[in-house]
Amino acid sequence: MEMTLLNESHAEDYWKLRLEMLKQSPSSFGSSYEEAVNRQNPIETTKERLTTQGISTFGYYTGEKLVGTVTMVREEAMKMNHKASIYAMYVSPLYRGQGLARRLIEAAIEHAKETEGIEQLLLTVVTTNDTARGLYLSCGFKPYGTEKRALKYNGEYHDEELMLLFL
Repeated sequence: MEMTLLNESHAEDYWKLRLEMLKQSPSSFGSSYEEAVNRQNPIETTKERLTTQGISTFGYYTGEKLVGTVTMVREEAMKMNHKASIYAMYVSPLYRGQGLARRLIEAAIEHAKETEGIEQLLLTVVTTNDTARGLYLSCGFKPYGTEKRALKYNGEYHDEELMLLFL
């Protein structure tokens, strides 16, 4: 298994995993599978995102297959660029329980620490996702609030806990 910082050459692999994550864990992401499959030029859009300044996506490969990812996005505005957020944390079900999620989140934290000017990382996690919450807490993230009804999917609401890590 190998972790790498993804670039445009990984766009098709990332897109396949993105569709999997939206299908497998619909309540964990702000985007929906239904919206994603109807996007125009998804591979080109993915290539752009994987090469955009301030966005860093780490991926875990086993052989030729991408099985986990996490994305860090730095704020652009002058008054907020001391912050970055974690998005799209996912490991395929067959590869869970092997520490990949921890290695991905630790890579994002280390990358943030090495990026000049980033002082804090933020993320949100669905309050019922105890596994992810536990991981983030064990990596030093602290809760600072809850957004009630943050997501609504198929008529069901999901609250999100807001978490913060000072670097």
